[in-house]
Amino acid sequence: MQFSRANWKRLRLTGDQRNVCYPHSLQFYLEPPSESISLIEFESLAIDRVKLLKAVENLGVSYVKGAEPYQSKLESEIRRLKFSFRENLENEYEPRRKDHISHFILRLAYCQSEDLRRWFIQQEMDLLRFRFSILPKDKIQNFLKDSHLHFEAISDDEKKLREPEILASSPSLSGSKTDWESESVYKIPFADALDLFRGRKVYLESGFAYVPLKDIVAIVLNEFRAKLSKALALTARSLPAVQSDERLQPLLNHLSHSYTGQDYSTQKNAGKISLDQIDSLSTRSFPPCMRQLHKALRENHHLRHGGRMQYGLFLKGIGLTLEQALQFWKQEFIRGKMDPDKFDKGYSYNIRHSFGKEGKRTDYTPFSCMKIILTNPPSQGDYHGCPFRHSDQELLKQKLQSYKISPGGIHQILDLVKGTHYQVACQKYFEMIHNVDDCGFSLSHPNQFFFESQRILSGNKDIRKESIQPETPQPKPGVQKAKDASSALACLNSSLEMDMEGLEDYFSE
Repeated sequence: MQFSRANWKRLRLTGDQRNVCYPHSLQFYLEPPSESISLIEFESLAIDRVKLLKAVENLGVSYVKGAEPYQSKLESEIRRLKFSFRENLENEYEPRRKDHISHFILRLAYCQSEDLRRWFIQQEMDLLRFRFSILPKDKIQNFLKDSHLHFEAISDDEKKLREPEILASSPSLSGSKTDWESESVYKIPFADALDLFRGRKVYLESGFAYVPLKDIVAIVLNEFRAKLSKALALTARSLPAVQSDERLQPLLNHLSHSYTGQDYSTQKNAGKISLDQIDSLSTRSFPPCMRQLHKALRENHHLRHGGRMQYGLFLKGIGLTLEQALQFWKQEFIRGKMDPDKFDKGYSYNIRHSFGKEGKRTDYTPFSCMKIILTNPPSQGDYHGCPFRHSDQELLKQKLQSYKISPGGIHQILDLVKGTHYQVACQKYFEMIHNVDDCGFSLSHPNQFFFESQRILSGNKDIRKESIQPETPQPKPGVQKAKDASSALACLNSSLEMDMEGLEDYFSE
């Protein structure tokens, strides 16, 4: 793919030529794009793709995948972002082109670590599942062929011959006789249907599996996952050559964390909190990652470098001035029997540096959730990191109990952690300690947690009348999930608009 602004060209295709390029509304992304695009378009396509995948993630957590609310809301998001999603629509070349190029751009950004690859593959699989579910039956065979999946639908005569065996072996065909007559059945090599075989959900004969259309999506997704996983590994090997381009490296690094929201770098609240307030704020408005750092600092009168960076920038973001920060850290370290002169010589420089007063004069920003989750994991003796990502489950459970979270709430949070939804788990913790049904935002930053907490505690958010008791039943999942998804998508759109503005600033420099 060419990225030169000077040599920018757009393929000018019309009519049948466009249909040949993108014959379907979904694809396996087997061939990379070959046209030249500008850096501005590169940026715009990438940001829209990140918005789409984040919407897929939020809806997947909040709704049952494949259910009507999930389908309708995801279709609405795809339509809003102008990506392809349905066959037989007019003027589909640009949405399909956008889908194709943006996918390959994000491969560059999300091949850089195992966690990023895992997230990217999961969201792309969910997106493909949705698109496949609305693909017309008469288009499926062509799509499989174009995707190099040699699965052929059997004839009606062959289907009738094996009807008793296929019906008995396929739980998905437990419907009416009409459903069976309209259902296509595919003859697939046994090795490609191992997941269905393990679950005893498919009829086998002579080395072939006879798979109903309702079950074929599982095999298609497995093939897609295998191909995409291999492609990301190959992309990672080639990444050094791409990163040598000074125009692309900052952009790609930004994209891999661009669903984290704003960076809270502005000091609008500087000086609005006093040092005396920090202890009480830590229990009422700090996220668990900062709460455990504050507790460790008070108990040990010291934090290692990773903890000082994570906690120090958080305090800066909530309003601590440079003078307050110097006083806060010096007082605490002196309590640990550190000589004041040693602190002034060894630690005060780093604090001034983080405020942009030393060295390169870079005004460092507080760490986002994704930065904390994906970088610099804590080792023994460290207290930084994300408790939901880096803590043992039993230790996390004990922490939540000490924070007075109900047993039912702890169970919900641990289930989210098991599903690797660390930010959603922290958001659920926020709702429980603030006694609200719907927090009204999608959590992406520790400082966002703090400011939203202060907003609620200052009376700008309705509080539930009833408090959470250990045996109080949780709100109905359907109602709660609908609220979660609506607020998550609203916040997603606003936070990613901020990302877009930041990238535009970068390219205008």
